[in-house]
Amino acid sequence: MPVDLTWTPQPAAPNSVRAQAEWEGHPGFAAAIASSLMGWQRIRFECTEDASPGIDGSRHAYTPTLGAFTAVIGASGDIMIPEDRLRAAMMKSAQGRTVLEDELDLLLGRPWDEELEPFRYAGDGAPVRWLHAAV
Repeated sequence: MPVDLTWTPQPAAPNSVRAQAEWEGHPGFAAAIASSLMGWQRIRFECTEDASPGIDGSRHAYTPTLGAFTAVIGASGDIMIPEDRLRAAMMKSAQGRTVLEDELDLLLGRPWDEELEPFRYAGDGAPVRWLHAAV
């Protein structure tokens, strides 16, 4: 269904605008939204899909400087890191190729959180629209 977002000035970045929307849709819809948004230029975004019974959620973030970040979100709202990714981070650290804490920060999306945080606060009081997918 078409979406009509309300764009407001973005105080965290002069000469830019922001929009925020809450949405409901089929599992996996967040990935489709994120994929579509990545085609835009000079955009920063977060798209989060809550977990539902029997289905993990997801978080997608993107910034022009960092690129894309995707994580699985469990029922409690925590980022769930797959075992193989943890083992790879531990191996790289044991081989001296990286610092384990830095690898864990990447797996948890910390650099994206740090870059996006000023934009989140700039949106306090901004209008929110609910989007509902036709099922």
